[in-house]
Amino acid sequence: MPKPNIPPSWSSQLAVYLGTIGAAVGLGSIWRFPYLAGTYGGGLFIGVFVIACVFIATPLLVAEFMIGRYSHLAPPVAAGAMAVDIGASRRWDVIGLFGSSAAFLICSYYSIVAGWVIAYAWKCARGALAGLPRPALHAEWEHFLADPWALMGWQVLFLGAVAFISARGLGRGIELASRIRAPALLILLLLLDAYSLATGDVAKAMRFAFAPHFSALSGEVVLAAIGQAFYATGVGAAVMLAYGSYMSRRSPLVRPALIVTASILLVSLLATILVFPLVFRFHMDPAAGPTLVFEVLPAAFAVMPGGRAIGTVFFVLLILAALTPSLAMFEPIVLWLEARRMRRQLAVLTTATTMWLAGVASVLSFNVLARWHPIERVPSLAGKTVFELADFISGNVLLPVGALLTCLFIGWRLQPAAFATEIGSTTPLVWKVCRIMLRYVCPVAILAVLLAAFLPSHP
Repeated sequence: MPKPNIPPSWSSQLAVYLGTIGAAVGLGSIWRFPYLAGTYGGGLFIGVFVIACVFIATPLLVAEFMIGRYSHLAPPVAAGAMAVDIGASRRWDVIGLFGSSAAFLICSYYSIVAGWVIAYAWKCARGALAGLPRPALHAEWEHFLADPWALMGWQVLFLGAVAFISARGLGRGIELASRIRAPALLILLLLLDAYSLATGDVAKAMRFAFAPHFSALSGEVVLAAIGQAFYATGVGAAVMLAYGSYMSRRSPLVRPALIVTASILLVSLLATILVFPLVFRFHMDPAAGPTLVFEVLPAAFAVMPGGRAIGTVFFVLLILAALTPSLAMFEPIVLWLEARRMRRQLAVLTTATTMWLAGVASVLSFNVLARWHPIERVPSLAGKTVFELADFISGNVLLPVGALLTCLFIGWRLQPAAFATEIGSTTPLVWKVCRIMLRYVCPVAILAVLLAAFLPSHP
């Protein structure tokens, strides 16, 4: 039976959809996806990513919604409460503990990247990048990263905005932000896509992004695509445990999971259509990596007609993309603190402050600590800065382990009849396929990503 002290609920099913979409669709789809697609050869990577989202990430989303909706508790104690009711050990709380730790760590450096986005929106808006040649833009980027006080200041600005919204609670904060952000993000993305298609090298971009080059197929490409599916959907980060706890007992689970997956695929593909025509028009490298957005694209904005306005709109788009996923990553910690009788406003302030403090070393890894590589004895970790380690540990350890434990708990410990009851309104075929994926396919994919992460050849 659901537990007492039920937290606030989503105001409607539309709010469920917008909230969960807002939790998942973020910088991972607009900033990270295009440069990974460029790095791993375009069309083949995108095809594997689509398959991974539908058949691996979606069942995991359903499982996380199920745990959150059943318990109506903070993520660190949600799975344990469900486990006790089905005759298993409360130690399954480890699912939420791994996920909440991942969300905390991700937000500590995700907010740094979001700070960069705000800074570059400001730079574009005031014309600081207009007309600059590529060497000057590179120097501007390097100078920006070299100033730790500026980086921390922009990070504080972003975290402050997230904290302000989060402190307003579910209805007046998270729901309202999701309702505004969803259409605004889509409108800006479509406007920028229209511009890119009208002015960019569309033919070359489409060949690169959507033509399947099967000769490029490799284990590395497959694992990178699966890893991006985990990163983009946020499975393993406890955010869907938190948002699931706001669902009513009658709320469906498969439908919101499919809507989240479809939204991620749509935004990722729209981001691809936005980025690559401009990259190829200006003869830039699609495999430029994480700096594609901050160094390569500003070079295009600097010389294109109306580039100042287009660049500003682009970075505003990224600010919107970063906002609601960060709100979602606050929730596991905030709910846990609230369960310990801390007022929400204080819980939010505590979460934001500790996230900022945890991110200080990541900020310094771009300047003062740039040459410090804490773990040199592990081949796959040698040479990584604190920022890179935070990204690696959260994305390649905490998220996959949390997702794997979710598969074992829901796929193997929950009996078929209980699974069918908890999944709610869907057909027998759908819940059976979902359960099979959680029992067999998802664990194999997750283990492959985990093992590959520690191979010396892993990038």
